[in-house]
Amino acid sequence: MASHKTPQTMKPETAAKKLNVYLPATPDDFKNQPVTREQLNELLSSPPEWLVELRKNGPHPRNEVARKLGVSVSGLARADMNDAALTTAEITALLEAPPAWLVTERATQAEVRSENTRINARDAERRERLQP
Repeated sequence: MASHKTPQTMKPETAAKKLNVYLPATPDDFKNQPVTREQLNELLSSPPEWLVELRKNGPHPRNEVARKLGVSVSGLARADMNDAALTTAEITALLEAPPAWLVTERATQAEVRSENTRINARDAERRERLQP
């Protein structure tokens, strides 16, 4: 007796995260039904026009907004932009004329990156000294 495996599915929210798109901006047929692993792979390998457009122009999810602005997601929260799903044009406008919060958060992010680089170098040096 052959057993039929049901395809692995995921919630539309999970699929949107994997595709790095803002779920409310996706088409109704995407956000209203589960997505199979096969469908996700197809979307990744040959994205339809709506997916290409969303990735290019947005609105973008919070993590992508933070990445494009060069700040952390926490920095967006401190700026009261938790639910900000910005378009590429809006992100570009913010970068061209940065408000005070963005300047501050970008400086904070630069300090964090610098400190992480310093710690990684220190740890690498310690590992090197411990190697026989």
